[in-house]
Amino acid sequence: MGHKTSCFGIVLLCQNMSLRFLMTKQEMVSKIKGNVGTSSWLQGGASSGVISGFRVCFSNFRPLNAEATSKENENGNCGLSSYSHGKIVYTDYSVIGICGDGRCLFRSVAHGACLQSGKPSPSETLERELADELRDRVVDEFIRRRGETEWFVEGDFDTYISQIKKPHVWGGEPELFMCSHVLQMPITVYLYDEEAGGLIAIAEYGQAYAKVNPVRVLYHGGHYDALQIPGNKGFTSRLEDLDHIV
Repeated sequence: MGHKTSCFGIVLLCQNMSLRFLMTKQEMVSKIKGNVGTSSWLQGGASSGVISGFRVCFSNFRPLNAEATSKENENGNCGLSSYSHGKIVYTDYSVIGICGDGRCLFRSVAHGACLQSGKPSPSETLERELADELRDRVVDEFIRRRGETEWFVEGDFDTYISQIKKPHVWGGEPELFMCSHVLQMPITVYLYDEEAGGLIAIAEYGQAYAKVNPVRVLYHGGHYDALQIPGNKGFTSRLEDLDHIV
C-alpha cells in the first residue's frame, strides 16, 4: 500500500514539472520547465522546482524494499526498458527505504555513496551519523563556495546556512549540488513515471565527476529514498573521509 500511495503522489508531481540544473558560476544555469495543470511540483504547498528554500521533511512513508520487473534492451543495458518523451525508462531497480526524519536527502545520498564505493549498506544508526556528517560537510562547502552559490539559494545566504545546519531541516537542490562536490560523485534524481511504467531521471548534479557512476536517489511525495539500478560498479568517493565518525 505504501508503494501505491507514493506512485499516486508522483503522478501529481509529473503534472507540473519545473527543473533547474545547477552549475558553477562560470557556467550558465539551464532551466527546463514543463507545465501541465496547476498543481505544485512539490506536494504540501512547496514551491515549484526540485527544491526552493528549506522545509522540514517528516514523511509517513514506511521504509520498503521494492523490486521492479527486470528487462534488458538489445545492447544489454541492465534496467533499460524503453524511452518516454526522449527519456530513458528504467524498470529494473531496487528502492531502499530511508527514514523520513528530515534527513532523508542526506541519508539517501550517504547510503547510495556507500553502495557506489563498494561498502555494505549502513545500519540505521550509521546512516544517520553519515547523513549528519555529510550535512556538516555540505555547509562547509557552501561557505567555501559562497561566491558561486549565494546567488542560487533562497533569501539571505547567512540565514539559509543557519537553517540548513539544523539536523531536521530538509535539504534539496542546492544541497544535492554541494553533496556532489563533497563526495566528488555525480548525483542523479529519479521519479516514477506511471505512464511509462518505470523510472526517469529528472535532474543531475556534479557533471564534473561524470566519469564516475552516479549516486542515484528516488524522489516521491516530498521524500527521498536510496536507489539501485543493476549494472553499476563501485567507485571510490570521498565518503571514506567520513569514516572517522564510526
